[in-house]
Amino acid sequence: MPKGYGYDASQAAVDRLASSVYLKNGIIRQDLKAANSTFCSGATYLVFLRTIEQLRLRNSIFLSEGKYARFANLGVKDGEEIFGRWNANGPGAAKLFSDLKCGINFTSYDHAHPGDFMKIWWTNAIGKKERGHSVIYLGSYGDQIHYWSANYPEGYGYKSIAKSKIKHVLFSRLTNPAKLVNAHRLTPRDTFLEDMLDKDFTWRQISQFCKIKVHP
Repeated sequence: MPKGYGYDASQAAVDRLASSVYLKNGIIRQDLKAANSTFCSGATYLVFLRTIEQLRLRNSIFLSEGKYARFANLGVKDGEEIFGRWNANGPGAAKLFSDLKCGINFTSYDHAHPGDFMKIWWTNAIGKKERGHSVIYLGSYGDQIHYWSANYPEGYGYKSIAKSKIKHVLFSRLTNPAKLVNAHRLTPRDTFLEDMLDKDFTWRQISQFCKIKVHP
């Protein structure tokens, strides 16, 4: 992944990212120079797409071009299609993994591995008033966690933060990529994630809808 480019979470940034990701000759292409400055969930979704592409190249999963095209459609609203689920407030990636049964969701730092997708909440608010961050977890050292994402204000890059500054975390790990072939069965809209823009939610609701794994 590149470094820098700046941070921008505006609708214009979403539109630029959508136009810079496209399916060509059966491969999802990413023109990140055209996308320029971007936002955290867009950055982690690009990593998700590259992960899928690597799995396809190794013949670990098979996705027909028709099914694969749905992953490349970023011109959608929060809660719509695949990227709209990922990009939604709240547990977008976790809800997607739960619905596809392609991975696990959990909250324990002790069970986290470098490369896990991670949602951070800076406050207790979930939904319309939340302040959060979508990142790739890289490790914990004492009270510090390290991650990669599109961070404010630099853009793509690494960052460290104290655990004490975080109110909630939710890790999502891709454990059964073969289940990604079921993405075509998703409804066009996820109303639970759509409502994150306008309504407040509780952690209990998040746990219920995302099937969060509780470790002993």
